[in-house]
Amino acid sequence: QLDQADLDFGIYRIMNARRDEINQFLESDLLPQVREAFGEYKSSDKAEIQKELDKVVEGVKAAGMDPEQAPKVKELRARLAEEAVDVTALENEVYDHLYSFFSRYYDEGDFISLRRYKEGVYAIPYEGEEVKLHWANHDQYYIKTTEYFRDYAFKTPSGHRVHFKIAEADTEKDNIKAANGNDRRFIYRDLATENTEGTEELIIRFEYRQSENKEKQDKLNIHAAKKIIEDLNSVISVSSVANNWFSRLAAKAPTAKNPDRTILEKHLSDYTRRNTFDYFIHKDLEGFLRRELDFYIKNEVMRLDDIEEESAPRVEQYLSKIKVIRRIAHKIIDFLAQIENFQKKLWLKKKFVVETNYCVTLDRVPEELYPEIATNEAQREEWVQLFAIDKIEGDLHTPAYVEPLTVEFLKANPFLMLDTKHFSEEFKLRLIAAIENIDEQCDGLLVHSENFQALNLMLKRYQEHVKCIYIDPPYNTGKDGFAYKDRYQHSSWLAMLGDRYELAKELMPSDGIVFTSIDDGEHHRLIALEQSIFGVENFVSNIIWQKKYSPANDAKWLSDNHDFLTCFAKSKDAWRPTLLPRTKEQNARYINPDNDPRGPWKPSDASVKTYSAEYDYQITTPSGRVVYPPESRCWLTSKEKIGQLIADNRLWFGERGDNVPAVKRFLSEVKSGITPLTIWTYKEVGHNQEGAKELKSMLGGLFASPKVVRLMKRVVHIGTSPDSWILDYFAGSGTTAHAVINLNREDGGKRKYILVEMGDHFDAVLKPRIKKVVYSKDWKNGKPVSREGLSHMFKYIRLESYEDALANIELQRTEDQQRVLFPDQETSVISVSSVANQKSFRESYMLKYMLDVESRGSQTLLNIENFDDPWNYKLLVGAGSVGETKPVNVDLVETFNWLLGLKVKHIDRISGFQVVEGENPKGEKVLVIWRKIRDIATENTESTEMDNRRKSSVSSVISVVREKANLDLEAFFRKQQYNTLDSEFDVIYVNGDNNLMNVPLDPDKEGVEPRYKVRLIEEEFKQLMFDVAGV
Repeated sequence: QLDQADLDFGIYRIMNARRDEINQFLESDLLPQVREAFGEYKSSDKAEIQKELDKVVEGVKAAGMDPEQAPKVKELRARLAEEAVDVTALENEVYDHLYSFFSRYYDEGDFISLRRYKEGVYAIPYEGEEVKLHWANHDQYYIKTTEYFRDYAFKTPSGHRVHFKIAEADTEKDNIKAANGNDRRFIYRDLATENTEGTEELIIRFEYRQSENKEKQDKLNIHAAKKIIEDLNSVISVSSVANNWFSRLAAKAPTAKNPDRTILEKHLSDYTRRNTFDYFIHKDLEGFLRRELDFYIKNEVMRLDDIEEESAPRVEQYLSKIKVIRRIAHKIIDFLAQIENFQKKLWLKKKFVVETNYCVTLDRVPEELYPEIATNEAQREEWVQLFAIDKIEGDLHTPAYVEPLTVEFLKANPFLMLDTKHFSEEFKLRLIAAIENIDEQCDGLLVHSENFQALNLMLKRYQEHVKCIYIDPPYNTGKDGFAYKDRYQHSSWLAMLGDRYELAKELMPSDGIVFTSIDDGEHHRLIALEQSIFGVENFVSNIIWQKKYSPANDAKWLSDNHDFLTCFAKSKDAWRPTLLPRTKEQNARYINPDNDPRGPWKPSDASVKTYSAEYDYQITTPSGRVVYPPESRCWLTSKEKIGQLIADNRLWFGERGDNVPAVKRFLSEVKSGITPLTIWTYKEVGHNQEGAKELKSMLGGLFASPKVVRLMKRVVHIGTSPDSWILDYFAGSGTTAHAVINLNREDGGKRKYILVEMGDHFDAVLKPRIKKVVYSKDWKNGKPVSREGLSHMFKYIRLESYEDALANIELQRTEDQQRVLFPDQETSVISVSSVANQKSFRESYMLKYMLDVESRGSQTLLNIENFDDPWNYKLLVGAGSVGETKPVNVDLVETFNWLLGLKVKHIDRISGFQVVEGENPKGEKVLVIWRKIRDIATENTESTEMDNRRKSSVSSVISVVREKANLDLEAFFRKQQYNTLDSEFDVIYVNGDNNLMNVPLDPDKEGVEPRYKVRLIEEEFKQLMFDVAGV
């Protein structure tokens, strides 16, 4: 990361902000400690003794004497032989060992935690288990979301910033998984200059789309480099500025193959190629490296034979070398751990919700909002595109489509699905305020996010609530879009799945179940992984799905026509499958030839194979014929009970009454359904082609390999009750939600779905598909066959990503901090001990605390001051996998609801206050009040224009503003008849310090710090956002 000095984004931007200081510290403070550590051997330094010896020998010779007879020469030679220390060699040995130790764990920009035993041999942590599953990255988080740089910036040798951005475009229709041979490319569009904080910055924009001529990226880069230089002169009006940029971009960055390569060509190549590093974050880097270091020293530095054979001074030097290696290595480990832990903190923190919207069928929307809806052009255009409403022709009873839409038309089409993204924030608030028990009313939730982050955020809200989980992860074939580290394909995959299973397990109740689709390639590893997480005893079954209806005769070996669905329960003892409904064919096997009043029945054999002499007896038929059980068999029960069956008309002897008896099994008495089998044929649940046709009929086939709705309906049916939640955190095209909606449509169930997807097809495929399924069950060529919809509502949210978190880190150091770390020693009289203390303090700070301390106040890590203006809390957020980063307003209200795990009952905006009422996981009634205390944006603008004298009065102005805000809060409480002393709410949260009367909860518990009813949102927000214990 420090070597990438020219990169100016992500973790590289953060490290480069302090790069010079870090390098200075490493080179001037840390590494010289090796020489200082061997300072005690200065008088015995071999080089110094040799120098003294040479001088004495030269003097003795000059005196005409034999040097070998001189006592001083003999003394010095004896010292060289017995006690001389080659300090330089010792230093080099330490450096060699440090390099050898640390380099063994780094692989092309990534740390790989392989426990070395000796050269080519590794050790794994083993605690006596009968069978142990281990993989190279088992103690690391897999963090890769894309192999392309989403945000890329670099600095020229002159220090000027160049920023590559993806141009904003209407890409919804194109943001789908690229088909083989039709991969999208980075294609240069235009450039511009911007002035950022007084520094000129060059913005170079690209489009990310398919190349019209199917050109390779290398050829497109050559064209881009040439066109950028041409555009500098035509776009930048001031020729001197254009020439400056020309010279900056023309600076050489040669390679052996291309000695004339420019810095622009270098970064174009780096930007457009796949990013093959930054795949993992270690869960405990410091602990791992410290344990490994001790093993390394014992195994590869400490040699017991040398200790036995060497003299005491030599052994002392030997031990000193070990101490120095350990001491310096520990400091390097501290520094590496600081960087890794900082990234881990950003990865694990609960992510902000950056967008919240709702999709609601019109039957749930108050009619007073219809006039506003009718005039919304964006919504009308979407309905035309999705539902072909422009084809609706009126009759005597229903109005026809006209532009603009009419209120009568909306009333006649209650299952049109409104999307609040097309409306103002004020409209959205009025709509959701009109829906009571809004969480209960939502039939589904879509989360646009990397799935680890989504699962981490929803833990508190849905813990032990999700009855059934289905996932269809990448099969790790090398061609399925899963990004893996070269040589670590399988371990990357296991690391990715393992942590997500651990989080998902927390969402399941004891009778929960998880189904996972997989093929033969990773099936055995997947089973071992699930056994290690859910327990061997909770394995339920391997379901085999016949995914193809015809053989592949061109297959090289065998025709592969199946996939697996592995099935694991949270507790196998607690889970039971829902029986499959009986088919008409199965029921047709039951007949009633004797008109038995108990209804249809089916004959079954009255004999059994397990022979018992007691049950081997004769039976006399109604016709008088005597019959015996077949040879080597006996009757299924005793003679007495057979008599009872005959008396109850439960034995059938045939129409003439002289057949061998059969037991009558009545349809009314058998189980209401069929126990599921483990082999599912395509006739029962469909095949791949059926899934592709289903999606094509709705959307035109914008997704590769969608699952089949019939298959997913069976999974949902088996794994859920009629009112269960089902989760799919590899949602793809949304087949799971499609199946849930259709199953509810058929049996009147109230099942609800949670879908998580981070792909660009979230907007292009997933969301439109659910809207269409709600509007009509059947589709053809993208048009509804009927308009028989159902009432439905789902919420969709977008989360801050890990890359967004990195983009929003700002390192800030106050002047006081700078003076403490780097005092002006030329003008200050500082004692030697003070200098030593100051160096020790700076070392500790640089090694352990710098990133945590200086990143405080970054928006992604909570800038508490900005909670005074909660609807203006901004983050830089990227659009899509490679989209441009832009400032957006964070939804602090929704984020806090998730952090609390709040089941929201009511949301409203009243007189400038946003009020949320709900219930937390403890069952407590919660009131959350958000208010704007001061205008942060205006203050920041004015603050930059103030001189220092005026700035000094800002704090007193803020104090007055806050006091007024608190008076307004108290007035609001009185108006709404809220009272902190009554029992209407158990907990009340408010942003900003306030003067509301507070009461302790459970005041009589000794030794327990009392909890208070009125709490600060800021304090709770921070505690919950960074509460990552056990994750």
